[in-house]
Amino acid sequence: MTAAIPALSHRLRPVLAMICLAAASVLTPAPALARGPDGIADVAEQVIDAVVNISTSQTVEAKGLGGGGGGAMPQLPPGSPFEEFFDDFFKNRRGPGAGPKGGDRGGDKNGELQPRKTNSLGSGFIVDAAGIVVTNNHVIADADEINVIMNDGSKFKAELVGVDKKTDLAVLKFKPTKPLVAVKFGDSDKLRLGEWVVAIGNPFSLGGTVTAGIVSARNRDISSGPYDNYIQTDAAINRGNSGGPLFNLEGEVIGVNTLIISPSGGSIGIGFAVPSKTVVGVVNQLRQFGELRRGWLGVRIQQVTDEIAESLNIKPARGALIAGVEDKGPAKPAGIEPGDVVVKFDGKDIKEPKDLSRVVADTAVGKEVEVVIIRKSAEETKKVTLGRLEDTEKAVQAAAKKDEPAEKPVTQKALGLDLATLSKDLRSRYKIKDNVKGVIITNVDGASDAAEKHLSPGEVIVEVAQEAVSNAADVKKRVEQLKKDGKKSVLLLVANSDGELRFVALGVQ
Repeated sequence: MTAAIPALSHRLRPVLAMICLAAASVLTPAPALARGPDGIADVAEQVIDAVVNISTSQTVEAKGLGGGGGGAMPQLPPGSPFEEFFDDFFKNRRGPGAGPKGGDRGGDKNGELQPRKTNSLGSGFIVDAAGIVVTNNHVIADADEINVIMNDGSKFKAELVGVDKKTDLAVLKFKPTKPLVAVKFGDSDKLRLGEWVVAIGNPFSLGGTVTAGIVSARNRDISSGPYDNYIQTDAAINRGNSGGPLFNLEGEVIGVNTLIISPSGGSIGIGFAVPSKTVVGVVNQLRQFGELRRGWLGVRIQQVTDEIAESLNIKPARGALIAGVEDKGPAKPAGIEPGDVVVKFDGKDIKEPKDLSRVVADTAVGKEVEVVIIRKSAEETKKVTLGRLEDTEKAVQAAAKKDEPAEKPVTQKALGLDLATLSKDLRSRYKIKDNVKGVIITNVDGASDAAEKHLSPGEVIVEVAQEAVSNAADVKKRVEQLKKDGKKSVLLLVANSDGELRFVALGVQ
C-alpha cells in the first residue's frame, strides 16, 4: 500500500499543481480597501487618550425585592455580562436577617429600608485641554456625583456645565493634574455615504474600545426629538458607548454616539450619532451661557402634501406650511400668515418642516433674517427678527362659560361633512373658545376623504381655499365654485376647540 503512494502522487502531480495554483489565487491577500483603511489604527492611537469613561452615582430610595430577595441588587450598567448572574443571585438568596418571606436587607434595626447608591457608566471625550468634556445628557442625568476616568485609569471629579435635553448633549468640566489630549470637531456636512468612521467608547463597561464601520445614512429622523438629524453608522455601538465620539479618518469628531436600534441590546449594525455641526453649536452655547438659547419664529408648521401643494399651485411639493402664527411671536409683525409656505430661511432651502425647525433653532436670537414664502402662487420675501424659544410652556386657562339657551343649528352638507354656523349652544356643547371663528363640523361620513384625514365633529373650518368663511352656506358655495373651476381638491384651514390650526386638503367629487 505504501509503495503505491509515490506512483499515485506522480500521476496526480498535474492535477495537484492546478489545485495549488487555484488555492494560491484564492489565498492572495485582498486589496487594502477591501479590508478597511490602514488609517484606522493611526486614528485610534492619535485620539484614544482623549476618550474618557464617565462614571456617575445617584442616591435612590430603596425598594423591596419581595419574594426570596436577599438584599438590594446592585445597579449594573445596562447590558453588563454580570447582569443576569446578579439578578439570579439576589432574587434567589436569603440573607441573614431575612424575614419569613425572605424580606429585603439594607434596612435599619427597625427593618426600615435605607436609601442606596446606584452607579452607571458611559463615555465622553475631551474637547479642551483645560478639562472640558462632552457626553450625552442621559449618561449623567440625575447624577449626584460625576467622575471622569482617563484612559490610563486616573479619576477626576467633574462638574456639570450645562445640558440640552432636546439634543441629549451635556458638557462637563474637571481640573486636570497633567497635560491632556483634546480632539477637534470636523465638518459633518462633508460626510459621504460609505465613508469610513471610527467609534471609541466604553461598551458594556469594558473600557476604551475601538470599532470601525461606514456612514450608512445621513440626516436620519427617527422621531426621538424635535431636531433629529442623526448620522447612521454600522460601526459597532453598544450600551456604554453613549456619549462617545465618532471619528473620521482625519481624527476629527464628526458625531456623538447616542442611540442604537437593537432587539437584544447589542449592536446589530444600526447606530446613531448626533452630527458635529449640531454638537458644536450646543457645546459653544452651554460653555458660554450654561443653557441653550434657540431662535424662535413663532409659528406652527405642517407638511406640504401633494394634495395641499396642488391646492396652492406649488410644484413640486416642498417647504413648510404655516398652520398658525403666534400673536406675540416674531412672525406676526413681519407679515407672515397662515397658508404661507416657507421655502427658504436665511439663505437655506427648506424642503420639509423639519428643515425649518432645525435652521430656526440654530439661528442666533435677535438676528434679522430673510424668509422666502409662497403666497397665492407667488414668492415674497419677509424680514424677521428672531425671538428666543422658551422651553417652559405657559398654561392656558379657559374662561368660564355661561349656560345659554339652545339654538337649532342650520346645517349644510359638503365634502362628506355636516356643517353648521357656530352658535352659542354649539360653542358650549363642543367647548369651543370664543376667539375661534368659522363653521363647525357636526358629523363626518365614515366613508369620506374627510374621515381618512381625521376630521371630527367639534372642529371648526376657518377658511376654504384661503378665504374666511362664517356660515355653512359659505363653505358649500366655495366648494361648488371650486368644482366648476376644475379643482381636484380643496384646502381647508381647520381649528380645534382651543384654536390650534392645521391645513387639510380634501378631494372634490
